Amino acid sequence: MNYQLNNKTLTSGLVGTWSWGKGNNGSKMIFGQNFTKEQLKEVFEKAYASGFNAWDTAEVYGMGTAETLIGEFIKDKPDVFISTKHFPGKRYKDGETRAALEASLKRLGLSKADLYFLHSPKNIESNMKEMAELYKEGLIGSIGLSNGNPEQIALACKILEENGAHLDAIQNHYSLFAMEREASTLAFCKEHGILFFGYMLLEQGALSGHYNKDHHFETFSMRGLMFGKSKFKKADALISYICGLGEKYSIDSSQIAIAWGVSKGIIPIVGINKPRHVEPLAKGLNLELADEEISRLEELALATGIKQKGTWE
Repeated sequence: MNYQLNNKTLTSGLVGTWSWGKGNNGSKMIFGQNFTKEQLKEVFEKAYASGFNAWDTAEVYGMGTAETLIGEFIKDKPDVFISTKHFPGKRYKDGETRAALEASLKRLGLSKADLYFLHSPKNIESNMKEMAELYKEGLIGSIGLSNGNPEQIALACKILEENGAHLDAIQNHYSLFAMEREASTLAFCKEHGILFFGYMLLEQGALSGHYNKDHHFETFSMRGLMFGKSKFKKADALISYICGLGEKYSIDSSQIAIAWGVSKGIIPIVGINKPRHVEPLAKGLNLELADEEISRLEELALATGIKQKGTWE
């Protein structure tokens, strides 16, 4: 399924670039891996040639380095849809959102952000008023809020409407280990016609079927700290079931959790950093799981007792 925003068609999933940045909050620190510019250029070109035109990034992904890379890759590709985000400070400073957007646009080589998110629901009233002005000036095509709950989303909608704008999208953590927490937010979005973009469906690889209790994450990485060996032990039955479904459908097991997310009505944001990830992602976005398989995935996930939440949420 494709979506329309700002007269552009979005493919049924966005490609995430958190693992593309370097240095602080970049690939090595978060994922325990490094990727070269040449490797990521190959990923971008293959994904673009395969029909993926929507890309998600943020000013804090490698502290601007992910945006800079994307900016280089999207030159002469006017049909590309770019979503980026501003992570606000604890205290609002007049003009901070404008300054952040202008810096992101410079790195991306763009005159306008197709979709611009407030990355954290801090000082919603002040930040949304400023985003409404940027929207009316044509610097933002659509406005979004990330990591918000229904009350915060309702407030953002109210402030934007009072200032001549509207909220188009939410970007929240959504996975088999976060579905209970996000159920009310997803319901709110469906009721009010707000697109729900879900990130971390694979829990940074924990639900890909490529890792387990015997082969887990790099110890000295953020994802290793968030999802350690003990959690992999608890998730063993779920991971085995995911792998079994992958075999049943002759699809990479990493796409099962993505297909599950699509079945719930979200638009997945999936990070890819290798060319071989492109084809499986396309298949996963089009896979329809049976109702009983969806129910079984959720039952096994709840049985683990695992509830994932990022330190930034």
